[in-house]
Amino acid sequence: MDKLAIVIPCYDEEEVIKITSKALRDLLKELIQKEKIAADSFLLFVDDGSKDRTWDLIEEEHKTFPIQVQGLKLARNVGHQYALTAGILTAKEHCDFMVSIDADLQDDIHAMEEMIDLFHAGNDIVYGVRRERKTDTFFKRVTAQSFYRLLKSMGVNSIYNHADYRLMSRRAAEQFSKYQETNLYLRGMIPLIGYSSEKVYYDRKERVAGKTKYPLKKMLSLAFNGISSFSIKPISMVLNLGVVIIFLSIIAAIYALISYVTGNVEPGWTSLILSIWFLGGLQLLAIGLVGQYIGKIYMEVKHRPRYHIEQVLFSEKSNEESFLQSREREPEYK
Repeated sequence: MDKLAIVIPCYDEEEVIKITSKALRDLLKELIQKEKIAADSFLLFVDDGSKDRTWDLIEEEHKTFPIQVQGLKLARNVGHQYALTAGILTAKEHCDFMVSIDADLQDDIHAMEEMIDLFHAGNDIVYGVRRERKTDTFFKRVTAQSFYRLLKSMGVNSIYNHADYRLMSRRAAEQFSKYQETNLYLRGMIPLIGYSSEKVYYDRKERVAGKTKYPLKKMLSLAFNGISSFSIKPISMVLNLGVVIIFLSIIAAIYALISYVTGNVEPGWTSLILSIWFLGGLQLLAIGLVGQYIGKIYMEVKHRPRYHIEQVLFSEKSNEESFLQSREREPEYK
């Protein structure tokens, strides 16, 4: 029987840890009873440098359920993509396949069974894809859809309406571990592996508790990182824009000369407007965009560690008797 690891990145999620642990442990029991996963399958909570009691609660869950609940604490907050990567690379040493899911339980955990069925059917990667975006605000829905279209136009191979709810086989995780870049955008990196894949569609829910840890600023940062890490088209677009601006400048220059000859303009005004409005903005845009790419190169060539692991909670017992014993100690959470 194949052993499953459910990887759950967490940042300041003290309000949901107990609820999430209970829901996912119940799911593990159900899947074990259906003989779809091994009895020693487990949850791996990855604490991304939380400032609240998230890690304390993970430790409590591990002590109560040492077989089902494991923990990984990062030394500082490094961001969702790095925390998820740490969880994947740790889990692959202890399981046959894994599913990544956020701690807020907005993604439908019951879609996991269908993912597992597709894994057993021979797929190494199964993407959880939102069926629709009714729970999103109008602004978030429009910007998200625009972002996916923009990614496609930039040549980035990503799955529409897929976040980071996915199943990966150990073989796929091993290949992912070979991607050593610092600028991570997993939604674009995983499809590059190329192994057989499928999709599972589900309806996204509201958070069970707490507040979102992905405000607009972080979403915009993730969006730009996704584009700039997989495409040089923005630089090509600046080049094309430069050609267009030069063409418009020639037309404007002809108009300005005609205006000057006919006496309809003040001396000096023409050259000032042309230099500031046509060239100044373009130069700043080009310099800023190229600077972003140079900054990414700078971060990559230093080869600094992407994260540091401060503490690991891991207990492995591969017999069903130990699993059943831990079930008997389980308290009821309301």
